[in-house]
Amino acid sequence: MAGSDAQRTAAVDDYIKAIYAVDERGEGPASTTALAKRLGIGASSVSGMLRKLADQGLVEHRPYGGVRLTDAGTRAALDVVRRHRLLETYLVHELGYGWDEVHVEAEVLEHAVSPTLLDRMDTRLGHPRFDPHGDPIPAADGTVAPFAGRRLATLEPGDRGRLVRVDDGDPEMLAWLRDQEIELGVSIGLVTRRPFGGPFLVQLTTPDAPREIDLGPELADALWLGDVVEGVFRRGSAS
Repeated sequence: MAGSDAQRTAAVDDYIKAIYAVDERGEGPASTTALAKRLGIGASSVSGMLRKLADQGLVEHRPYGGVRLTDAGTRAALDVVRRHRLLETYLVHELGYGWDEVHVEAEVLEHAVSPTLLDRMDTRLGHPRFDPHGDPIPAADGTVAPFAGRRLATLEPGDRGRLVRVDDGDPEMLAWLRDQEIELGVSIGLVTRRPFGGPFLVQLTTPDAPREIDLGPELADALWLGDVVEGVFRRGSAS
């Protein structure tokens, strides 16, 4: 049967998960270039694999129109994403891993964990809705908790919100954030953007004391804030 589990190799799982991630973050439909960058491989290899996925009924690939998951592809992707994010959560909460250490481990384990073990891990964790990076964990029935957040890089000076998600593709970035005590739940306010494409000056409200720090554009784009309150000057100009 097209799109069956029997045809889902580790490579297939990696591709459909990457396509889902691009779409989940509002960047879809996924392009060959975007997938090549996310997977760290050449664009020609991506093109060949996408043809195979289309043959299996997992994706729709239109030249120059991007790639979208079919219904079967979405169900398969949700299964992979659930395994990956539950594993990350278990590694952090039960085994003491840091949030910068779990992505690579989960990439390996997600292809081998059994449904029974996964369900027991889910029960042990109390059926979490979000993983350590703030990504929604699909439930066993395929439902996904709603996520509302905006990238820090899209805010205006004076805006403030709570850190609710961090893109997890770069362990060194996550380790740096950990060292700076920037974690989920911390309040971040944008003070100003340095001119000519410079860094974002933000104010952090940490347990110790408020402090200001510069965040580069790439880092600011990787941080998602929820419960954003617009700055007084923006509210005033809109009235």
